[in-house]
Amino acid sequence: MKVAWVGCLVVLGVVCAGAFAAGSSQDSEFNVNNRYTVDSVLVNADGSSLDVSAAHDERISSPLRKDILSIIGEKLNPASLDELARRLRREFHARALDHRILRGKSPECVQVVFDIQVQPARFDLSVPKFLYQAKQGWSGAVEGAAIVKHHTFTFGLVSDGDELAERYSGVTARYQNSQLGTDKVRFSFEYGTYHDEWNASTLDALRFAEETASLPRSLATDTYRSRQYFEPVVTFQVAKPISVSVGASLESFQDQVTNQVQSANAGVASVRYHQRLEGSDLLQDFDGGYDARFATRTLRSDLVYSRHRWEFRYTLTHGKQVLIEDAMGGMITGQAPLFERFVLGNSTTLRGWNKFELDPYGGNRMIHNTVEYRYGAFQVFYDTGAVWQTGQPADGRNSVGIGLRQGPFSASIAFPLREGHIDPIFMLGMNY
Repeated sequence: MKVAWVGCLVVLGVVCAGAFAAGSSQDSEFNVNNRYTVDSVLVNADGSSLDVSAAHDERISSPLRKDILSIIGEKLNPASLDELARRLRREFHARALDHRILRGKSPECVQVVFDIQVQPARFDLSVPKFLYQAKQGWSGAVEGAAIVKHHTFTFGLVSDGDELAERYSGVTARYQNSQLGTDKVRFSFEYGTYHDEWNASTLDALRFAEETASLPRSLATDTYRSRQYFEPVVTFQVAKPISVSVGASLESFQDQVTNQVQSANAGVASVRYHQRLEGSDLLQDFDGGYDARFATRTLRSDLVYSRHRWEFRYTLTHGKQVLIEDAMGGMITGQAPLFERFVLGNSTTLRGWNKFELDPYGGNRMIHNTVEYRYGAFQVFYDTGAVWQTGQPADGRNSVGIGLRQGPFSASIAFPLREGHIDPIFMLGMNY
């Protein structure tokens, strides 16, 4: 009997010791994890390394980036890292993803590194534009992109009656190299060929302008039945928030009456600025840009002109609330073709106005401002702006509107502010 009791005590001691050891191991691991603070997060993909707190990658969505930044300054939590790794893998369409812990910059600190193995090739199909505007009808575009490492080949179809004075329909093709020797230099080449249709209001206005000599007739005022362009551009990331692009735009168009082919070949340059400031409960985005085009005889252009356009956009986000301030302006000197002229009164500018009522063939001067407030899916906006021709007075217009927005999709109704009848315009769709 004593032997049996002794045996029971021995077995119980072994079991208790094992449980204690396992518990001690778990507690030890827990204590070790809670001992270290995350001081930085790196994301390695496509041969480049991104410090999430210092730079921005378009492939990482804003909510995910915010959650990644939230672990910086906090104690190391393996469960949180596993969840972030899962979301990163999904957004990068990665073949595999590992994360590792390295020694940080300070004692008791660590650096978290996510190593992403991107699929060698993938194909994406997207609809960058699909919208209905009550006065201008439907516009849409669809694109298919084949992505092989840092090379992207895109082919698209488009029919757009929203952006310009004309409706243009045709095909586009684009090649992009996001790492031309270094991740600070990118190269793109774009080609497009379009068939153009003209609204009766535009044709009547051009005929009247010619008869009254308010717009001297030239190649720039001729309507065209088709046009095509080639546009190679190199972009340099000169600093974290600033990029500079230079290139050329070689465009040709066929006159609608004589079938004569003319050219509008221009050098192009642009500067882009993006800065994001993130606080505990506020997110601020600053976006600015300047674009210039110079068509010269040196490039064997039949038209000589310069076109300048600038824009600044400020976005303040606080929880479900978003406030947007968007201002832009433009100026053209010389004789620019109709597709270069500025247009207001579409789905993004002076919403509620009909562009063919404001200026049927566009103007060579433009200024516009939007103030928009969003709460969740609800949005309300106020637009003001003017488009005019040199030597003519700038007639400012205003509009207000309300709607619902979820991501790129929106449904809204806008009202032009003017005396007399109320003629609202309904808009539905998505426009990236």
